[in-house]
Amino acid sequence: MHPPKAPPQIRRSRVVTQDINVLALVKGKERYVFLYDDSNRAETLRILGRYASDPELSFTWYDAAVLSQKVRTNACQPPSLEDRFSLPQASDNLDLDELS
Repeated sequence: MHPPKAPPQIRRSRVVTQDINVLALVKGKERYVFLYDDSNRAETLRILGRYASDPELSFTWYDAAVLSQKVRTNACQPPSLEDRFSLPQASDNLDLDELS
């Protein structure tokens, strides 16, 4: 007998070892979302240009320029783990006396 096969909807998860950058642009009902890692920045910039040159998309050269600037700025200022976990919480501004 062969062992039973796993159902097709079950997938093995992969461990992500590096940060994934997310760029998103909302234009009316359209959504443009770009996911890339640090090693794919150049390819992401090329794709922005390809989208801008496609007349069938509402994605413009202005959109490409703005998002390209964000890609470049993000490359200069990589976030640290410390920054992610030290963000203020809404409850940080409450005075304990206000709660009683």
